[in-house]
Amino acid sequence: MVYLVLLVVIISYFYNQGRKGQIEYGSFTLKPTFGTSKVKEYLEKYFTFYQSLPPKSKKIFEKRVAYFISCKEFVPRKMSEVSWEMKALISASAIQLTFGFPRVHLSYFQYILVYPEQFFNSANQQFHKGEVNPQAKTIVLGWKHFVEGYLSKDGRNLGLHEMAHALRLENRVMNREYNFLDEDVLLSWELQATQAMKELANGTEDFFRDYGATDREEFFAVAVENFFERPVEFSEKHPKLYSTLSNLLRQDPKLLIGKP
Repeated sequence: MVYLVLLVVIISYFYNQGRKGQIEYGSFTLKPTFGTSKVKEYLEKYFTFYQSLPPKSKKIFEKRVAYFISCKEFVPRKMSEVSWEMKALISASAIQLTFGFPRVHLSYFQYILVYPEQFFNSANQQFHKGEVNPQAKTIVLGWKHFVEGYLSKDGRNLGLHEMAHALRLENRVMNREYNFLDEDVLLSWELQATQAMKELANGTEDFFRDYGATDREEFFAVAVENFFERPVEFSEKHPKLYSTLSNLLRQDPKLLIGKP
């Protein structure tokens, strides 16, 4: 009987914890200083992905960006503050990637560190434009390079690249967002990505940049950049790989091309 009671208590605890993690579109927890109206202002002005969405999806996107801001700590480095504009656009890059997953907000990562530009990493004695540090639960971005990524459509986007790394890690962390990527689709992706990496390494692949051949994590991040920035070219050059990534992320940026 004691074991039964204990089991009920444990199940109840994790059930309630799970419910706390649930996010309904109509009941986002927002900081009173920053709601969806301010988010909308920045997204309408700067964020092309948001601008291409239908009205109903725009409302959802706004709320999810506002929620992301409310549950992260944005930390300025070598600057006086992280402005609300910075918070909105950085958060939008995360929601752009996770838009096919209504309850995924990269909850494992608690801190967003923002530098004015590239920064020195003492661990490897190199300058970085961005990085993801799972031990510190931190995503780090150089603002100058983040902005440059969204100003051009060349398959290089720092925000999407680092959020892609965070997404892969989030999928492995045992929390309420664990294992949200379909395992069968992910397996198909890994097999196809391995082949593409081989072709990239031996010079027979020229769509992705060479950095994608570093390892599977970097190839995924590079593929994500191109998936959102050059979806038509990606789908024409690698239709199977594009389709698998589209299924994995539960969205298809090609459908937004030409939308106001």
